[in-house]
Amino acid sequence: GRPSHTSFSRRNGSDQGGRPETDTARRMAIGILGNGLHYAKQFEGALSVGEAELAMLRRVGAPEDIMLVAQGNLATTYNTLGRHEQAIHMFRDVHLGYARLLNEEDRSNIIAALGHTFPLLCLQRFAEAKALLQKMIPVAQRALGESDELTLRMRARYATALYGDPAATLDDLREAVATLEEIERTARRVLGGAHPLTEIIEDDLRKSRAALRARETPSPGSA
Repeated sequence: GRPSHTSFSRRNGSDQGGRPETDTARRMAIGILGNGLHYAKQFEGALSVGEAELAMLRRVGAPEDIMLVAQGNLATTYNTLGRHEQAIHMFRDVHLGYARLLNEEDRSNIIAALGHTFPLLCLQRFAEAKALLQKMIPVAQRALGESDELTLRMRARYATALYGDPAATLDDLREAVATLEEIERTARRVLGGAHPLTEIIEDDLRKSRAALRARETPSPGSA
């Protein structure tokens, strides 16, 4: 969801042409419309609204935290539409922005880092995704704890990057399986077996085990 824009209007009311209430209402209406279009799966419409919102926020000199929320929403829409390069650049800006504005361990920064990895994997840029996750997983573990849902998502994403890489070594595949076995138990205990993340982890575990079996089983005629 998006944060309240009340503090934004209070801080910026004096330079909004004498119409802070009107401008604040316009910003809120655009934000609500963008969210509604996204949840209704009207992604092209959500993209147009998101780009208009970001342009307006830049024009009025919005605080950076408000800008970062708008950029994060827009990056998500880019990714959903398959515009992965644009999503990567925007997620990177959001991730770096939160790290600078707040700190590396802030939940918003960790979420932005996780978002950044998705388009990287979509474009099969496995090395970049793994490097970012190797950096941020210890941050999430330290700041949020081992059993936090966001920490589990990051570790699941890392395992996916390991077994999904065509260049994965046998050790990579074994690490992916071991990681998913561990976090599947944690997710089942903390979130329950019916939770969507638990189901995603279970599916990834099946796929990683299949990849490992295929690698460990000699192909016919290879002896």
